Formats: sequence, structure tokens, C-alpha cells
Amino acid sequence: MHWGVGLVSSRSCVVDLSRNQTFSLCWCAGSEDNYSFYGDIIAFPLQDYTGVMSGLGSDSWWKKTLYLTGGALLAAAAYLLHELLAIRKEQEVDSKDAIILHQFSRPNNGVPSLSPFCLKMETYLRMADLPYQNYFDGKLSPQGKMPWIEYNHTRVSGTEFIIDFLEEKLGVNLNKNLNPHERAVSRAVTKMVEEHFYWTLAYCQWVDNLHETQKMISIPGPFSDLLKWILCHLTKGIVKREMYGQGIGRFSEEEIYKLMEKDMRSLAGLLGDKKYIMGPKFSTLDATIFGHLAQAMWTLPGTRPEQLIKGELINLAMYCERIRRKFWPEWQDDNDNSLYESDDSGEESKTHTPLQDFSFYSRTGTFEDEGTENSISQTPDTDFTGHSLFDSDIELDEYIEQEQCK
Repeated sequence: MHWGVGLVSSRSCVVDLSRNQTFSLCWCAGSEDNYSFYGDIIAFPLQDYTGVMSGLGSDSWWKKTLYLTGGALLAAAAYLLHELLAIRKEQEVDSKDAIILHQFSRPNNGVPSLSPFCLKMETYLRMADLPYQNYFDGKLSPQGKMPWIEYNHTRVSGTEFIIDFLEEKLGVNLNKNLNPHERAVSRAVTKMVEEHFYWTLAYCQWVDNLHETQKMISIPGPFSDLLKWILCHLTKGIVKREMYGQGIGRFSEEEIYKLMEKDMRSLAGLLGDKKYIMGPKFSTLDATIFGHLAQAMWTLPGTRPEQLIKGELINLAMYCERIRRKFWPEWQDDNDNSLYESDDSGEESKTHTPLQDFSFYSRTGTFEDEGTENSISQTPDTDFTGHSLFDSDIELDEYIEQEQCK
């Protein structure tokens, strides 16, 4: 089929650019004055669709049209999927004495990651005060895992193996204050969170609340909306299939949420009024739990896990706030001295400041006091008012009263 290119004007004429090499941009109507010639460039067929349609057999015209439309959509989807999943040319990364953390790109809602495991790993590095460099290249590890690290040209994937590797190579150990019993409890809770609670969160995030999750994904480019739609629905299918294989996906939606609620109540009971899960000092378990609970706190608006953590299980919400303020000083919540957004707050007020992507992040350097003579001294253990966020005797009643007055 041959196509022509032309310019269509509001003056009921078409100038065929494919046949006229030159033309006068004037319109004479009994006058020598030249008028501007405005219009749109269009493409039009120089012959009909008979040849194409006849090649589709004896089906009715609407079926043939459907075949053509479906084929065009599939071709477009295949192209966009190729662009989305294309393997980028691998860049040379100098990981000599440097931790290179590969993870998914930052979402656009101000939260560091929509992946509990990526957030866990980055929080762990900050807890251990290990400088690291982020690579948001979207490239999975050879085992198909995310996140993964490179250190001295050694690649390690799987958060548990990454932590073991860093402990061996760099001598860090966030669990050195735990006795054997506490270490056993810590591992048992870790497996409950990562092998059970994680799947209920994934269901809420990628199946039940997919529309809201799609809004948070950040993909640049002219086809960003379509790419996000394709990515989200691909992820939804993968999550449902893997949940079915794991076993949780064989239950109904209501049963899945009941399992989630049991896990969250268990974590709330284990935390109690302590500063951290295992006592007065943070451990690796806190990075794990924070990475998962943060999804319920900040990425699942209006869902049952958000309502539960910000309502009945408020000690978990305050626990998340303490860790966020201590280890993520650049992560600003909409209401930094509050856990909730007002129900009548408009979309215009919900603006998010993008997180800084530190070339090499060090918690020690980030928390250096820049205080002026009249400013309140702020340390990692205080909020912007100077009030401690880590006392075990949390004034819960006062906190609830402040939130109810919003």
C-alpha cells in the first residue's frame, strides 16, 4: 500500500506534499494580500485496503478489521515491551573497596522503594554505617534477584547472603548484642516476614491495589503510561502465579487479608513498647521488618494494612517513624510530625520531594550538626523539635490526641 503526505487546512483544501515540490503559501481572494496558511500534516492512503482484506480470507469485514487492529496492538506491545525489558549495555563498575547496590528505580511518591527487600538492604547499609553507591539500572543478578551488590568485583545476591558477605568482609555485625536465644527468635521472625507476610503485602500491592501502585512507578519517556500499565500487569501475573505456587495464592482475598492481619498483630505484640524489635538497640531484624511495614505505611493508601498500622497497631506506625527519621533524614513525609494525612486533603497538597541519590552515602556524614546559635540541636535520636523518638515510655495517649485534633 502507498501513502501520501499532505497539509490539511481549515479552508477546505489539502496540499499534497508528496506530489507538489513547491507551492505558494498564499490565498488570493480578489486581493493581493497574502494570508497565513495554517493546517495539519496528514498521511492518507493512495489505494484501498482490498488487497490486505482479501488476504485474510472469507471472514466478514469486521473480523478482518479486528484481526488487523489486534495485530497492530500486539506489534506495538511487543515493541514497547522490548524497549522496557531490553538489556542495556553493561557499564564498567569500579567496585574496588566500594559497595555498589543495584536496585529498582525510586518511585515518584517520595518512598525510597516499592520493594521490601530493596528497602531492607539499603536501610541495613545505613544502620551499619557502610558507604554505598546506588545503581538504578534495573538489571537483575545472575540468579534473577533484586537487590544485589558488587564489592571488589564480587557479586552477591539475596539479602541474607549479602549481609553474611558484608559481615565476613567488613566485620560489621548488627546482632552482636543478641544472645543465642534472641538470634534464634530473630531468624524465626525474619522468615515469617519474608516468606509469609511478604506475599500478603505483594497481593495487596500488585493485585488488589494495582491501580494506585501504577501511579507510583516512575518511568520516563513519551510512552510512560503505557509502559507502566504493561509492567504492572506483567508483575500482577507473576505475583499471582508465584503466590499460587507458594500456597497463599490458593486462598480467597478475605483469607489472605486475615493472614496478613495475624502477622501484623504478631509483630505489634513482639514490639510492645520497646524501642526496637529485639530491645533497646537496633538489629538486622529491624531493617527487615521496616522494609516490609514501610510498604503498609506509605505505599498502600486506603488499604486494610494501612488502616491497621495507622489505627489499632499504632506502635508499629511509631516504630516505622522512628526508623525513618533516624536512618532516612532526607525522606520527608507529607506531615513530618504526623503519621496520617487528613481525609479531606486534596491531591494538590500531596507533593513529594524526590529523594537524593547520594553518590556515596554515609550516615555519619549525613547527621553532622549544622546547628546555628538559636536552632534546636537535632541528633539521630530526636525529631525536629528536639524531642526523643526512642524513649521506651512513648507518650501514646498524647500522640493519639494530637492526631485526632488534625
